[in-house]
Amino acid sequence: MPRHHQKKSSAPGGGSQRQLRVGEQVRHAMADILAQGNVHDADLEGHIITVPEVRMSPDLKLATVYVMPLGGRDTEIVIAALERNKKFLRGEVARRVNLKFAPDIRFRVDERFDEAERIEKLLRTPAVQKDLEHDLEQDPETDREEER
Repeated sequence: MPRHHQKKSSAPGGGSQRQLRVGEQVRHAMADILAQGNVHDADLEGHIITVPEVRMSPDLKLATVYVMPLGGRDTEIVIAALERNKKFLRGEVARRVNLKFAPDIRFRVDERFDEAERIEKLLRTPAVQKDLEHDLEQDPETDREEER
């Protein structure tokens, strides 16, 4: 009986299970390195940096590390400092995460918080509030039916 080859399905959030698992391992390693202050750079001192996500390429050779300095300040300075220390960080990640190849690393600012705040502000605008109130007044039964 012939075997049917199935296409690998992508997990929600972008990537295979393996990409997601390795990305999470790299994220933990990077967060630990930054939290322990192992990177000696004057521009990073005094900054608490969160690493909310790491996305791995399908071949696991490129890690895109999303970072956000606490309070969202000095993002360009922090990214530049991380880029300057990329070689050291890559070596530290390689020591902590067991992979065949140490992935190349690139840093990006995590802008999801800004986007969430923008949407939140938009939802609080008088025009949107008016539309929401208008919809509830017009057909309150629709909401009750959707809850069932």
